[in-house]
Amino acid sequence: MQPIDLVIIFGYLIGITAFGILYAGKQETTEDYFVGDRSVPWWAIAMSIVATETSTITFVSVPGIAFAKGGNFQFLQLVFGYMLGRVVISLIFIPLYFKGELQTVYQLLGDRFGNKVKMLASALFVVMRNIADGIRLLLTAIVLAAVYTSFNPTADQTTIIIGSIILLGLVMIIFTFYGGMEAVIWVEVVQLVIYIGGALAAAVVLIQNIDGGLSTVLNVGSQFDKFDVFDFNLDFAKTYTFWGGLIGGCFLTMSTHGTDQYLVQRYLCTNKPSSAATALLSSGAVVLAQFIGFLFIGVLLFAFYAPYNSAEYAQAGVAGSGVPGTFPFPKPDQVFPNFITEHMPAGLSGLVVAAIFAAALSSSLNSIAATFINDLYKPFAKSVTDKQLLKLSGVLTVVIGIVQILVAIAFMATGESALNLALSVASLFNGPVLGVFLVGTFLKRAKEIHALTGMVASTVLMIYILLAFNGFVPGPRIAWPWYALIGSVTTVIVAFVATLIAKPENEVSM
Repeated sequence: MQPIDLVIIFGYLIGITAFGILYAGKQETTEDYFVGDRSVPWWAIAMSIVATETSTITFVSVPGIAFAKGGNFQFLQLVFGYMLGRVVISLIFIPLYFKGELQTVYQLLGDRFGNKVKMLASALFVVMRNIADGIRLLLTAIVLAAVYTSFNPTADQTTIIIGSIILLGLVMIIFTFYGGMEAVIWVEVVQLVIYIGGALAAAVVLIQNIDGGLSTVLNVGSQFDKFDVFDFNLDFAKTYTFWGGLIGGCFLTMSTHGTDQYLVQRYLCTNKPSSAATALLSSGAVVLAQFIGFLFIGVLLFAFYAPYNSAEYAQAGVAGSGVPGTFPFPKPDQVFPNFITEHMPAGLSGLVVAAIFAAALSSSLNSIAATFINDLYKPFAKSVTDKQLLKLSGVLTVVIGIVQILVAIAFMATGESALNLALSVASLFNGPVLGVFLVGTFLKRAKEIHALTGMVASTVLMIYILLAFNGFVPGPRIAWPWYALIGSVTTVIVAFVATLIAKPENEVSM
């Protein structure tokens, strides 16, 4: 990389920080700060959803999936489930969001069941989102550290990664603190354009630097089965299968896009349910195209580095061989960043790194602050004014940003793919939360005690499943795409059984 690349990268970071500060004067109420006065157009919401969903984890990890030995396009099976989940959300959940002046999706649970259920769901969201986005921040910092060490190879890698985490975290805190949710959405619109442009630029450079160009890529991809999409085996331990992708992906999207404040808050920034549904459905087509593109970049990287020409490749991924499945790289998340920092032309390299940062800095700080204020604080502060809440929201934005920085530092030692790690965490808690929304919608006899019983039982089961998958306790190995399905269905079943044991006095519907 060249000095011009650093100018582009830091110019971008300074630019989005200034962009958020420009919105500072518009944040006069919590309604402005959390839902942008409900005046954001649907197309901006759609672009924000895409930018939020794809993030740095997608930009860096998905190419690594296709690059790895045995890797292919089977990740797309999960995306088919994502698209089906969007249809279900548009039909079932979105109409509910516009029945009142909501600032968080969990207020629906408060209206239906009371504060205990609402606060448990909100607390699970706060914990899950801070962990998942701390991991995302770590992954982006690894890229920034790679940029720095390309200029200073003797620098201590651990120190540089920690410094990068702090720098990126501060940028995210500043533009979210000043700009609120509306600034986050418009920053994400810009980010989407930047990282799509960066990905296209990287793909073009890769094709130009592979002997034989696109023809060689297609031949190599076919030879090593990189373009395989479907696996119809019903294997619960395998991450990417058709049934796990379609069914598990549908329930995962219903939870992340239907009951997770991070994404639902974007729908609340529109003024009617049809606009929210249009934004959500149109984002699905873009997301599918993006995942195809990022997986294809993985095949381009495979043809470019040609690890299959090495004698060591035969042992790649074999237990006990010491050769990682992403040979010659230790982790799949390192493949694309290496190409960007070592092989991209000056200027374009900076653009692509800026694109990675664009994908990373899709801030959840405002969503977490909105949840904390509305669902965890206001029930105990009946007399607090909106002006006081607005001030507290800013303080919470800073505190939550610091928490995510600390989470990123804590996860530095993990050897997991960041994509699998983040999605595992998200699926773990989103299942029980989705389940309680389904209980509220379809089990009219259910009361607070029934919903709480279902959620607690489901959360305990999901923690056990995750521990069993990682070998900490005996039990079946179940891959994360099934977590949201298992968690939500368990919540519904336990809540239903609880209504039979502790019969409610009357019926209420959400």
